[in-house]
Amino acid sequence: MRADSSTSRFLDTKLRALQARAVRLHRLTPRMIGLRPEDLPYAPSRSHFHAANKRLARLGERITRDIATIRRNWPAATPERALSQMAMLDHQVDRVRRTFGLFFEVLSQRGSSFAPALAAHDIIAADCYAIVRATLPEVFGGPLIKPLTYMEHGYSPATQRRGVALSRLLGDSNPFPLIRIPWDRDNPWQSVFLHEVAHNLQADMGLWQENATAVGNRLAMMRFDPLVVTVFRRWHKEIFADLAALLLGGTASAWGMMEFLSHPGARSMTYRPGGAHPTGWIRVLMLTEMMRRMGFFEQADRAEKVWRRLYNPARGHRMPPVLLAAVPRAIPAVIDEIAYQPRRGLGQHALADAIPFHRADEASIRRGGIAIAAGRMPTDLPPRFLVSASRFALEANADPDRISALVIGHLAGLYRTHQTQRIPATSIAA
Repeated sequence: MRADSSTSRFLDTKLRALQARAVRLHRLTPRMIGLRPEDLPYAPSRSHFHAANKRLARLGERITRDIATIRRNWPAATPERALSQMAMLDHQVDRVRRTFGLFFEVLSQRGSSFAPALAAHDIIAADCYAIVRATLPEVFGGPLIKPLTYMEHGYSPATQRRGVALSRLLGDSNPFPLIRIPWDRDNPWQSVFLHEVAHNLQADMGLWQENATAVGNRLAMMRFDPLVVTVFRRWHKEIFADLAALLLGGTASAWGMMEFLSHPGARSMTYRPGGAHPTGWIRVLMLTEMMRRMGFFEQADRAEKVWRRLYNPARGHRMPPVLLAAVPRAIPAVIDEIAYQPRRGLGQHALADAIPFHRADEASIRRGGIAIAAGRMPTDLPPRFLVSASRFALEANADPDRISALVIGHLAGLYRTHQTQRIPATSIAA
């Protein structure tokens, strides 16, 4: 390096310190994140650990190459050049640190008191994927790492889809779906959880762009105002997730979403320009229309009656008049297009074919709700239906803590029993 000996020594020490930081964060193991032998039944799968470590290894390999390059150029480098090279290296170390931190925070929660609830939600999400795979085996085209749930602050559940670039990771993509559950929403009757799983289903089924184009074309052909076409096209992701949640959980999903969306009129009746989420008042009317399409007319009428008593545009609203006027015609068309029209991504099947839901399923869920309210576990219900059965039990004035303990305990037991890629106890010392 073209510098005096003190400067060269200083810069060389800086580089070695940077290198030492980089190699510290290269691998995650159950033991490293603090999982004890008794925590392993709720641990993420081997696939989750493998995907996290594969990402860390890839980042580590780049850092190793960058350090080798810096070392080769070191004799001819000026101090300014050396500082620039190390600044770029520091950026890569930051990327490793952020990636390690994200996975550490998510995986290590399986050593906390929330582990059974997280395992329970994992099994619900896996069941949502299982019904699609059982109905249309070719849709996913191969094995997928299942969604992983974790606890975090925030008002509502949220998801980070597979392959999405995350700002927290400086633009690196997410290797498997992550579903955030707020600390106070780990109860089993949260219909919005099915909504978040549905976002991941839509992405993994490859329907993102196809649905957006189809909705826009349908409304344009019906000669709706361009604003209406643009708005519903922008809302397509959230509409899909709402409709899929009903197919995954039946009418209780609609009531659960109504609870989530019932705010003072100043919010529920206000249109947000550029927003991805439908205006609350319109959103629930889409849920009731979906219930009618599914054949649950009485429930749809009752839900809409409740909603229109709570909110009436005649009492005041902040929605574009052209959008408000389009609601009666646009909603049935959008519901039909998203849920009942064939899609190439589904092998020319509709969403309602991929996630079939029948009156017999609704009846089973309601019987399950009665059983849960009485303190009995309906073991014949698939995990995704237990979300709705839990809500019916809550509606029947059953004790919330008893519902949660019964259902979470059952689902966590399924996770322990049926998790085929569970971390073996021998790996605790790996």
